[in-house]
Amino acid sequence: MHHANCKHRCGARFLKIGLLVLVGIAVLSYVVMLLWNAIMPHLIDGAHTLSYLQAVGLLILSKILFGGHHRMHHHRRCHHQRWHHMSEEERAKFRAGKGGCGCGKCEDSSEAVTETVQE
Repeated sequence: MHHANCKHRCGARFLKIGLLVLVGIAVLSYVVMLLWNAIMPHLIDGAHTLSYLQAVGLLILSKILFGGHHRMHHHRRCHHQRWHHMSEEERAKFRAGKGGCGCGKCEDSSEAVTETVQE
């Protein structure tokens, strides 16, 4: 059973992480805009200054074109291989340690580990 306060705590944690990611993207976009506007018009004839939304678009485009996608696939593959090398008892402990909501701090997680190991 999940406790209401655990779900609230985990939900708040994910909300904070999401908000932090959005703030990070906003700040990084602003830095891209400042750098572009300070350097490119002086470096290349005919280069225009960027607005904030254009800087966001440029940041997204550079992420699509130049990367970061391979890390996610590598991360999944490592977890997949680790999962296959676990014994059934280790898998049960891993599942129970998640506490069902993914935070691993739920009060249920220690009870679930004991129940699973006893079975």
